[in-house]
Amino acid sequence: MPHTPIKMDVLRRTLQGIESRIYTKVAPLAITAYATKEPVVFAERESGERLELNAGDKWGERWDCAWFHFRGQVPESAAGQKVVLLLDVNGELCIFDDEGTPLQGLTNVNSEFDLTLGLPGKRVFPVADNAAGGEVIDLWGDAGNNDLFGYYRSGTVKEADIAICREEVRQLYYDYEVLLDYAEHIEDKSARTARIMQALYDVSLLLRNPSDETVAEARRLLGTELAKQGGDPTMTATAVGHAHIDLAWLWPIRETYRKGARTFATVLRLMERYPDYVFGASQPQLYQWVKEQHPKLYAQIKQRVAEGRWEVQGAMWVEPDSNIAGGEALIRQILLGKRFFKEEFGLDMRMLWVPDIFGYTASLPQLLKQSGVDYVMTQKLSWSIHNDHPHHTFFWEGLDGSRILTHLPPEDTYNGPALPRSIMKAERDYYDKNVSDHCLVVFGIGDGGGGPGEEHMERLARVKNLQGLIPVKQEPAIDFFDKLNANRDRYKTWKGELYLEKHQGTLTSQARNKRFNRKLEKALRELEFAASLAFAAGTGSYPAEELDRIWKEMLLYQFHDILPGSSITRVFDESLARYEELLSRVNELAAGAYRDAASAVTASGAARAAVLFNSLPWARKEWLNTGKGEWRQVDVPAMGYAVVDSEQPTLPAFELQAANDSLENDLIRVAFLADGSIGSVYDKALGRETLAPGERANVLAIYKDDGDAWDFPEDYAAAGFEQMKLTASQAIIDGPQAIVEQRYACGKSTLTQRISLTAGSKQLTFATEADWQEDGRMLRSIFPLNVYTDAANCEIQFGHMKRPTHRNTMWDYAKDEICAHQWIDLSQPDFGAAILNDCKYGYSANGHTVSVHLLRSPSFPDPVCDRAVHQFSYALLPHEGDFIAAEVYKAGYAFNTPIAVVEAGGSRTGTLPTDRFSAIALEGRGVMIEAVKKAEDEDALIVRLYETSGANAAVQLRVRLPHASASLTDLLEQETETLSPSEGDGGYGLQFTPFEIKTVKVKL
Repeated sequence: MPHTPIKMDVLRRTLQGIESRIYTKVAPLAITAYATKEPVVFAERESGERLELNAGDKWGERWDCAWFHFRGQVPESAAGQKVVLLLDVNGELCIFDDEGTPLQGLTNVNSEFDLTLGLPGKRVFPVADNAAGGEVIDLWGDAGNNDLFGYYRSGTVKEADIAICREEVRQLYYDYEVLLDYAEHIEDKSARTARIMQALYDVSLLLRNPSDETVAEARRLLGTELAKQGGDPTMTATAVGHAHIDLAWLWPIRETYRKGARTFATVLRLMERYPDYVFGASQPQLYQWVKEQHPKLYAQIKQRVAEGRWEVQGAMWVEPDSNIAGGEALIRQILLGKRFFKEEFGLDMRMLWVPDIFGYTASLPQLLKQSGVDYVMTQKLSWSIHNDHPHHTFFWEGLDGSRILTHLPPEDTYNGPALPRSIMKAERDYYDKNVSDHCLVVFGIGDGGGGPGEEHMERLARVKNLQGLIPVKQEPAIDFFDKLNANRDRYKTWKGELYLEKHQGTLTSQARNKRFNRKLEKALRELEFAASLAFAAGTGSYPAEELDRIWKEMLLYQFHDILPGSSITRVFDESLARYEELLSRVNELAAGAYRDAASAVTASGAARAAVLFNSLPWARKEWLNTGKGEWRQVDVPAMGYAVVDSEQPTLPAFELQAANDSLENDLIRVAFLADGSIGSVYDKALGRETLAPGERANVLAIYKDDGDAWDFPEDYAAAGFEQMKLTASQAIIDGPQAIVEQRYACGKSTLTQRISLTAGSKQLTFATEADWQEDGRMLRSIFPLNVYTDAANCEIQFGHMKRPTHRNTMWDYAKDEICAHQWIDLSQPDFGAAILNDCKYGYSANGHTVSVHLLRSPSFPDPVCDRAVHQFSYALLPHEGDFIAAEVYKAGYAFNTPIAVVEAGGSRTGTLPTDRFSAIALEGRGVMIEAVKKAEDEDALIVRLYETSGANAAVQLRVRLPHASASLTDLLEQETETLSPSEGDGGYGLQFTPFEIKTVKVKL
């Protein structure tokens, strides 16, 4: 007769039946909770509202907190058995020891997660492997009324009980689960699969009459199959435990403090039970919080790191957004991140660990190579929509040609369940298994933290050398990369950015946060230059400690769910408030440093009215409103200052015209249409039109956008747009500026633009204030340009990228929104036009049209995203020749870096030259000084330079401040080469390859 068909649903029900028999509740716990709105420390745990609770009782609303006191006694009937507590308060819970140190994290089983990766809940707390009976339970736990992902799950206690754990049944559960998962996911009809299926079925029959004897026989049957090992492997997998913790996302930053403690405590307890367990965690910021709040827990972590079982991962302060963060900020992420791990653990980080960021700038490989980082781990590219990235192991070649070995775990997740299907997928889907012997498997519950549970450990014990699977070894990820590197000559290379075909809306969402980020980055650059000048001249101290604190806080806000705009309302309410305070303090410090420097400038001739400081490495001659209603044409030398006397200047007669329908100066003539848009920008000097024939520019277009913070609909633009309506217009002339002020309205929103032309400049500036109150809509400004090209030139960190303006392939089509920093430009050899901005990052470039994405208002996860008053500016700049010949990069920096005006006066404490002085200058073209700062560890200045145009360059760096010597360093400020001054002029000759970054240390 034929064999009885084995039905998979029968086997799944058997697994559920085994699970239901693992724990038997024997006594409830008494529950007292002390509820508060915000967390309180262990010493104040009884300060909240006292609540006596039972299972089913409610203890708070979303984000409420409570200290739970659990009390009870193990029944005498449980003597000789394994006893545990089952605790689930429908929130995140951390049990503390008697001294107030986190002991173990627990979290509600009813939690938001991709259940194909496993259940995220943790509810079991051990009491005794062999109970005596009568043990007293007296435990305290700190709880947050939210699940791992910030969601509210009723706020009621689910269970708090003493239970017996039947260890043999628990072990049987994992035996059965691993083999069932193998059988469900193996894609063959081999004898191996048939034997496993039969064993599972035989066990299902046995367990219809469960007893200790049938459990033991079931384990024997399954043990036969689990004992079958693999032969000589073609591939191996490295498994490392992980708990990706978003430092803010669907929860506020304050909750992450507790997520870290819960997660790390759980890891330590599991390491005591499972000697093979290797865990890794990144982000020094997270370790710093644990160190500050739980020093004993931190000491336990350091011990495990020293043993080699806990891997500190990553080379950045946080896992930041890499599209929007500025170049110097990314360097500080690495510098401060690596210094922390070196100082705290004695380890040099050689691996960048960024599993979840939203795309990867082409500047990053050079930053990593110059910082001693050899490897990159990520997996987010698996989220792309239209195109599969063709490799899991490859060399990533950056903007300048630097190459770095990169691995994407082929399981395509950092939340792996460590089941057979994980190992099968890693082997089956590994694109580079023809040339690579190794792949990485990252397992555990992530995003909201929690990390691996006992289930991951039990599964790995069974699959590490199971016939039919590639061998799996738990070991640090850096060991995996070193093994991967041994085969480096066989891997392919991917050049340019790693573009994520998803989350394009994050280049625009939360515009105020992005504006503060840009302003603070630029303010920090200004402060460091000002403080360096004052320090080198002996006129002031360098605020190193305060700068360190400010940088670290700003770097925190560059986390990949904060700066991109994909967190909840509270995250942005709090970050905006802190940004405002930080920016105010940085500006205050910069003004003080400039005043210190100004006090040392020796006066000559007429009485001084002000000292003007220019932090850019070229002389700036421009019209300046000094803030007292007066205009001056100033000429300030490179990275230096000029003294302005107190005599009121007489303004010349300007060639300016301003009317509601036109603006004109000596170089440009602008014509406005009746709807407020621009019909013509005529370059009088070149005799040509800047705009595409018959089209309108600065069209303030509002599109329907019912996406979320991450993504707008792919076809949102196909439905067309509504144009904001012009309601008023006024023309004025203010000194050297011709201005039209326009007011617009649409729906519940209003917008005012001050559109200005300055004498002697082709730059048309749009200073904007918008009261944006729309729901599910996006605001863009559209510029159709009279330029023939197939690429847009986009400034990125330390250079620029060309991105296609056509949609020839799906790779082109997928890049619908692209990132640019201070400028984006369309150029042909003889002519072009740039759009400058002071805080925007998202653009589209299609054909000859560039659109600036100004605002959008999704409703998830922040229902009031960008419904607020915004200030921002952008500008249209026509130019002769292409963007390189026109040195557009200088216009971008100048647009974001105003000349600083400092009132003269004060007593001199040092000496600087008289009326004009250039402290640091460059001779040569195409090189930018991105930063001047004090060295981290000595009395020296760090000067950071890069080549801007993608060409070889030779420049002379002139440092006119008193100094002893100069040398080249890497990005960690470690010296690599001594520089010799040029004969006769004291400059330092520097040779650059395309987009190369050089760092010069000037010893004072």
